Amino acid sequence: MPSLSIWELFSFDSFAHAFLFGVLTFLMIVGLTKQFSYLKLRHYAIRASLAISFLFGIAVELMQHFFIYGRQGDIMDVIANTVGCLMGIVLFKWVYIW
Repeated sequence: MPSLSIWELFSFDSFAHAFLFGVLTFLMIVGLTKQFSYLKLRHYAIRASLAISFLFGIAVELMQHFFIYGRQGDIMDVIANTVGCLMGIVLFKWVYIW
């Protein structure tokens, strides 16, 4: 069983994951709210972008673990990705709503 430490969330790698997924989620929400083709998707832009970004982060880690020789998926990266997604939502609400 791998050891999980909360201090691993404060590494540069985790900050990079969180930052990139925060930007991804923020820009996805902005894009979905400004499109007019799918009104239901526009209405649920925050939920859709959170789900897509979260699943994308899990898919990247699974592909890294199973398909790339010498690399392994990391649960701390998935947690950092999720934290970044939530930060992207907070940033969007701070910039556009509050």
